[in-house]
Amino acid sequence: MLDHSTTHSRSRERDARNSEGVSFTQIKERPEKEIDKTKASFWKIILFVFLGVLILIILSVGILFYKYPLVAKAFYNFVVPSTDQITSKSGAVNILVMGKSGGIHEGADLTDTMFIVSIPFEKSGISTVSIPRDLWIPDLRAKINSAYYWGKEGTSYYTVEETGGGISFAKKVAGEVSGQEIQYGVVVDFSAFKDIVDSIGGIEVNVENGFTDNLYPIEGKENDTCKGDEDDSLARETYACRYEVISFEAGVQKMDGQTALKFVRSRHAEGDEGTDIAREARQQKVIKAIKDKIMSAKVLFSPSAISKIFLIIEKYVETDVELPTAGVLARLAYDSSGDIHQNILPEALLEHPPTSPIYDNLYVLIPKTGNGKWEEIQKWFTSAFENRNTSSPL
Repeated sequence: MLDHSTTHSRSRERDARNSEGVSFTQIKERPEKEIDKTKASFWKIILFVFLGVLILIILSVGILFYKYPLVAKAFYNFVVPSTDQITSKSGAVNILVMGKSGGIHEGADLTDTMFIVSIPFEKSGISTVSIPRDLWIPDLRAKINSAYYWGKEGTSYYTVEETGGGISFAKKVAGEVSGQEIQYGVVVDFSAFKDIVDSIGGIEVNVENGFTDNLYPIEGKENDTCKGDEDDSLARETYACRYEVISFEAGVQKMDGQTALKFVRSRHAEGDEGTDIAREARQQKVIKAIKDKIMSAKVLFSPSAISKIFLIIEKYVETDVELPTAGVLARLAYDSSGDIHQNILPEALLEHPPTSPIYDNLYVLIPKTGNGKWEEIQKWFTSAFENRNTSSPL
């Protein structure tokens, strides 16, 4: 006689098995153990990968800092900035930035672009002031744009040892004009300007006033005698072959490096755009466009673009800023990067005197109060830097 309880038990056991003879009870129990083991293995792998990457980063940074201790110091100063190493009575650091054409032609070391950048230690607000290149310096008997050159070469009044070199002398002269203490100087070859614009894929600039310049100098033809213009005596007499005609229409323009360079260097445009003041305004527009493009995510997070920029700076930039100090300046500039204000020395403070041997028969600008009398200009500079939030935002 069959034991029904046993029969039902075996039936349930058979029903509880699948076609391969595996118990559903076993299937229910196994995944929990396997999941625990899988989770443990997964987190072990993540941990080992994380530790491995961390060790590689530490080793790489350690090797970099060991080989380049100044880079390490600059990095530390950026993260933990201290202004104690910067001597300043005004609570700000002032930097004279100069742009020269470079190359091997005559006038390659004339700094046709000059402006002072003032970065405060405590409050935000970077101020920049452009200095007209044609400002006459009586003690130098030359325009201010030649101060860097004479500092390098020496003058009949100062030896090179007395000038301290190009940057040092230019800072001294600009400091006397502005009445400001200038701690550092930077000289940028315009080739860097052009290459940086190209390295970031060009820039967009809002051209407020269109203009035409019929006498833009062609690089490499500065000393061309124009003998090729045999059928045009006027062209030979005026050296027309040395120049080209450039034009810019009003509106937003996409510019590559060469175009941007022509835009900021043009000095013979018709009308108001042919003045030094207008040229300085164009320079600041382009500087703003470069700053905006570099700070964009497309460039800022592109190792290739940043690497190209650093190589260009290394090749074309001269400065008396030491690398560790650069870390502090970079942090101060970064903290105020969203609050930059541009200033241009008002035309009302300057005048263009008649051509005279006093000024070597050159086109020059002098203070309206008199040649070499900088007091009113110095007051204006002080006001511009103290009232950082009243100028035009950059």
